[in-house]
Amino acid sequence: MANMTTAINVNVPTDVKEEATNLFNSLGLNMSTAINMFLKKAIYERGIPFEVKQQPSKEFSEALKELDYMENHTEEYKVYHDVDKMFEDILNEE
Repeated sequence: MANMTTAINVNVPTDVKEEATNLFNSLGLNMSTAINMFLKKAIYERGIPFEVKQQPSKEFSEALKELDYMENHTEEYKVYHDVDKMFEDILNEE
């Protein structure tokens, strides 16, 4: 029973199939073996064996860039170790 197989039909763009076939061939694999490897890895990990996520929104990407800038230019920003002092400064700015 371990040697029984079944067919799976999958529709993919032609260019994706060609690129994947070339890649797998360069690794000494055929498409069937590569797909079997993916399926076995998914079963082993009990999920998709790589991270699946949406691209961040434009606003989120801009916020990350700003955060990165702030983290790399700490000399441009005042640092507080006391919340009361921070609020005192904020209220005195007005």
